[in-house]
Amino acid sequence: MDLLEFQGKQFFAQFGIPVSDGRAVTSVDEALAAAEAVGYPVVVKAQVHAGGRGKAGGVKLANNADEVREHAGNILGLDISGHITRTLWIEIASDIAEEYYASFTLDRSAKKHLGMLSKEGGVEIETVAVENPDAIAKIWIDPVDGLTEEVCRAWVLAAKLNPDVTDGAVALLLKLYTAYVEGDADLAEINPLIVKTDGNVHALDAKVTLDDNAEFRHEWDDYAATQVRDVREEAAHEKGLQYVGLDGSVGIIANGAGLAMSTLDVVNQAGGEAANFLDIGGGANADVMAGALQVINDDPKVKSIFINIFGGITRGEEVAKGIIEALSRVDIAAPIVIRLDGTNAEEGRALLEPHLSDKLQSKPTMLEAAAAAVALAKKN
Repeated sequence: MDLLEFQGKQFFAQFGIPVSDGRAVTSVDEALAAAEAVGYPVVVKAQVHAGGRGKAGGVKLANNADEVREHAGNILGLDISGHITRTLWIEIASDIAEEYYASFTLDRSAKKHLGMLSKEGGVEIETVAVENPDAIAKIWIDPVDGLTEEVCRAWVLAAKLNPDVTDGAVALLLKLYTAYVEGDADLAEINPLIVKTDGNVHALDAKVTLDDNAEFRHEWDDYAATQVRDVREEAAHEKGLQYVGLDGSVGIIANGAGLAMSTLDVVNQAGGEAANFLDIGGGANADVMAGALQVINDDPKVKSIFINIFGGITRGEEVAKGIIEALSRVDIAAPIVIRLDGTNAEEGRALLEPHLSDKLQSKPTMLEAAAAAVALAKKN
């Protein structure tokens, strides 16, 4: 779940991270009132789930009401990388002495949290990584040990930030780590992390991605309400499915995120392109399968469907019963290829056998199934 900037700042503020005073608004009149409330000069910022707002004209400084009216009017409705601006953040302007970059995320390969800190803030970290990789100081944090003040201080020194702000930077970074961990974030990024002319360290921006799996521990309804989904993703979300829409023609249903990602790779290897990522999780019963098939069936770009199931705790014959029952509920337009393996797979394939046809095929391996699904998609 990606937060808008103002939501990220509200999230940071819960953990004591200093952020600029501001108001979220949806109209020019509200923007004028917000500017009066926080005090001039202000910055008018587009709130969209996309980068490059400044280059697109979505971030403007306003010194008075006339400028707020002009900028708010121009930015509302502005298309930034395919995202239409509906909300603005009116923020008091900051006097900036220096700009840094700071973030925490998960390094899955190392099974540790990764902290990145750079004295080159205000630009995309990917650009810094390519042009001046030595400017990024990295630390790997064992979740059991956490981030200590000693390690954090050494990290700040390694990044070669202004020595005068070491104490302030350490204090803020410790709070950022707490927000990242206790707030169940996948990413907590500040770019730029600024030093104001008064010497205080301050979060001028906020990029936060929350772990959807932790939603039960939090009150995230307001955040969820601003998520941007296409029609397919919204339908899948309503059915409780883990779905991401893509641009290919082979619809994918798999049980488990790892298997779903592997399925996308195998479809690509077979010369096709996936229309979606869809993980039905550990259950492949009739209700779940019917919901998944309905979402994929409603996508006009889908020309074939690849159901890739590996039975673990869920037994193969139960999966087969679920598929058969689901097919009786949903009138499927595209042909389906099924690969069923794992626990009681033979029993499951035997149950599917009487139902097989040109429109419903079963293949013994993932690669064979992918190749068949790709061929059907190209044929249709």
